[in-house]
Amino acid sequence: MTFFLGLGIAGIVLLAFSLIFGGLLEGFLDGVLDGVFDGLLSLPVIAGFLSMLGFCGAIVLGTTGLGTFAATVAGVAAGLVAGWLTWRLSKALMRDQTAATPRGSDLVGTSGSVVTAIPVDGYGEVMLRLGGQPVKYAAKSVTPVARGTEVWVEEALSTTSVAVRPVER
Repeated sequence: MTFFLGLGIAGIVLLAFSLIFGGLLEGFLDGVLDGVFDGLLSLPVIAGFLSMLGFCGAIVLGTTGLGTFAATVAGVAAGLVAGWLTWRLSKALMRDQTAATPRGSDLVGTSGSVVTAIPVDGYGEVMLRLGGQPVKYAAKSVTPVARGTEVWVEEALSTTSVAVRPVER
């Protein structure tokens, strides 16, 4: 039983190692098998297999009188299931993609309102929506623009400032 518990603990240690040094071992072995196993030999999968082999084997050995061979068979079966589930879950998580990160240049052509009046020779502030969230930007205009005026963004001057013009209706 001590051997099986040692395998289970070694699997947990390997899992912690893979979380701390994520991808380090895969980086060393990159291209060795050229994707033959497609993630089946990743550290989390091996750790899941090893942990379930050890702990399930220890449970079978400690609770039944079936012996070491039956405990090993049960542990291998449970380890294969745990490894397969870990592989499937990691593939699903890696496929999960988010939308593109909004950039300042995405603001060109959007409308907003002036929060602080914009003088001809300086900056004011406008409230715009970026990625669905209200964001305040410094704004410059060729004409003076009063507070509360609706404006269009003509250019993103920097990550925090834009060039605007009043909307003509």
